[in-house]
Amino acid sequence: MVHRKGKKDAKGAGDELSYTVIGAAIHVHRALGPGLLESAYEACLFRELLLRGVHADRQVPLPVIYRGARLDCGYRLDLVVEEAIIVEIKAVSHIKPIHTAQLLTYLRLRHLPLGLLFNFNVVVLRNGLQRVVNELGDLCVLLAFAVPHLFARA
Repeated sequence: MVHRKGKKDAKGAGDELSYTVIGAAIHVHRALGPGLLESAYEACLFRELLLRGVHADRQVPLPVIYRGARLDCGYRLDLVVEEAIIVEIKAVSHIKPIHTAQLLTYLRLRHLPLGLLFNFNVVVLRNGLQRVVNELGDLCVLLAFAVPHLFARA
């Protein structure tokens, strides 16, 4: 399930923490504006979360488990906040369905329910935010590829 602009999902997954992360991201975006590399926004958001007393880890390795083997395929999660929310940072002209599918896959592999996808290359960060809930597991990832218009921005 994809939510934009801070709308709540039926289960209210991680609302308070997600609003804290969103607030921190808005603060970073207001200070820096669009036009920087994703790595700059990631470093600044990480710092802002620490200043707000929120624990986060950067560039967290995400192995793929295939036929019982743990394989390091080079995947890294931009931020994992309080071991509850995956934050994926982009600085692109617009979010594409593959970006949403990528975050849904990360949520599934990490067994976490909530992800926040930020595109910092916008004038107002609210317009570059997607709140992604992994409540359907594998079905969400399949839907993102099979029916991309369901995940497209309005």
